[in-house]
Amino acid sequence: MSIYEKAVFYQFIHALGILIVPLFARADVLAESPMNWVCGLLLAGILIFSGSLYTLALSGIRIVGAITPFGGIAFIAAWFWLAFHLLRR
Repeated sequence: MSIYEKAVFYQFIHALGILIVPLFARADVLAESPMNWVCGLLLAGILIFSGSLYTLALSGIRIVGAITPFGGIAFIAAWFWLAFHLLRR
């Protein structure tokens, strides 16, 4: 159950990010291209990180846990990309 809860939590936080990042572009604080990259990386992170945790929690197939870190890397890359472009502005 804790694995499933972790997947839900990370999906929720990063889905909020996908909703909030376009507001930066709308306010002309962030260009459209970096916004697309950030949202794409967040989506990839959700699919890989949370998806692998959901699969692990529901099926018990432990090998899918091996791809979870790649989703985490996508999350980290998205937030660094966003910070980089916001600080450049």
